[in-house]
Amino acid sequence: MRRAKILAMSLGTVLLLIGGGMIAGFVNAVAGGGSVVTIPILVEIVGASVANGTNRIAILMQQIGAVAGFQRGKAVPWSEVWPLLPPVMVGALGGAYVATTIPSEAMRRVFAFVVVLAAAAVLVQPSRWMGGTERLIRQPWRWLIFLAVGFYGGFVQAGVGFLVLAGLVLGSGFGLVKANAAKAALILLYTPLVLILFASADQVDLAVGLVLGVGNMTGAWIASNLAIKKGAGWIRWVLVPAAIAAALRMLLA
Repeated sequence: MRRAKILAMSLGTVLLLIGGGMIAGFVNAVAGGGSVVTIPILVEIVGASVANGTNRIAILMQQIGAVAGFQRGKAVPWSEVWPLLPPVMVGALGGAYVATTIPSEAMRRVFAFVVVLAAAAVLVQPSRWMGGTERLIRQPWRWLIFLAVGFYGGFVQAGVGFLVLAGLVLGSGFGLVKANAAKAALILLYTPLVLILFASADQVDLAVGLVLGVGNMTGAWIASNLAIKKGAGWIRWVLVPAAIAAALRMLLA
């Protein structure tokens, strides 16, 4: 991990990181795709080879803010989160290891189409996203789905929130508020191990990650509290434009 030199950053860089982080943290807490905002910023500041790993510091801080907000409203379903953690964590570790050795552009473009399909599903079948339903996917398929979701999260992170939400809402019968709370908890739990792998490969800039993380954490805290107050209907209309914007950014990058 690279040494922290926060005081060496210009005021413009600090404000850019915090502002971008707030937007990303807000969007990520109730939808996903916030990393398509922060990754380009990080690429310009620390370079492409370090951006993915550095972003994980901000993601970790963001999930602390999101989980704290959801937990304040007693919305985190911990008893249902723990059974999903093993496949997600195994997948995330595998994805992070692969990410330290190969570029991620190809997977991002494939994922862009997945995001478009998720946005379409929210519009075409809103009732499934607005409230809880029966579980639609049984074991071992459910385990395999979250293993794949974890792999993508460990590999590139950008937009993994959409995949986690789809698995929790369409595959596990969660409502949107409950799914966002569970999503934040799952990502919070696997991110430290992923961060260690990137740090061991010298692909993390601590100073930049911490400044970005302040913005991410603030945005996530605000969004999670709004989600508790406004409910699933409000989340749905954040989710759809966020998904479309993320897909376009990935396709055009």
